Amino acid sequence: MNTPLHSCALKKMDGTDTSLIAYTGKVLLIVNVASRCGLTPQYQALEQLYRERQNNGFAILGFPANDFREQEPGSDEDIAAFCQSKYSVSFPLFSKISVTGADRHPLYSALTAAAPTAVGEGPMRTKLESFGIKTSPAPEVVWNFEKFLLNRQGEVVARFAPDVEVTEPRFLTVLNGLLNTET
Repeated sequence: MNTPLHSCALKKMDGTDTSLIAYTGKVLLIVNVASRCGLTPQYQALEQLYRERQNNGFAILGFPANDFREQEPGSDEDIAAFCQSKYSVSFPLFSKISVTGADRHPLYSALTAAAPTAVGEGPMRTKLESFGIKTSPAPEVVWNFEKFLLNRQGEVVARFAPDVEVTEPRFLTVLNGLLNTET
C-alpha cells in the first residue's frame, strides 16, 4: 500500500508528524470538518460510527479546514477542545489544512483526483448557491464534511457530498462492503 495518498506528509493535532501509512490495512473515512458550520452536528454520527466500527479495522480521520466562510477559525488547540467538549471526539484529528484552492493540501489534491465526483453531488451545491454562496467548481471539495472512503489498500473507492450523512444507506452499504469483504 504505497499510493500518492500515503506519501502525503500529515501533522496530527498534537504536532506529531505522520502519514496515511500509519493506517495501513484499515478502511479509512477522510472528512474535512469545521466547528461553526450548519453541518457540524455530523460530528455526533461520525463519532458513533467510529466507536462502533474501529475494532473492525476502520478509522475516521478529521481534517479541520477554514476554506468555507471561515467556519473553522480557531487554532488546533481550540478545535481539539471544541471537539472533545461538545462531541467527545475520539477519532484522530489533524492540524488545520486547506482542502480547496491554490493552497490545497497535497492529500486533498490526491483525493479529488482519485474521486472527482461525489455520491449525492448536487443538492448541497444548489442549496449553497440559492443562498448566494459561490461554490468551488468540480472536482474541488464543495463544503465542509465532504467524505472520502478508502479501502484497506489505500485506494479511494467512494466520495460523498457534505450533506450525505454516515447514517444513510448509500454510505453504509459501501462501508459495510469494505469492512465485510476485505481482510
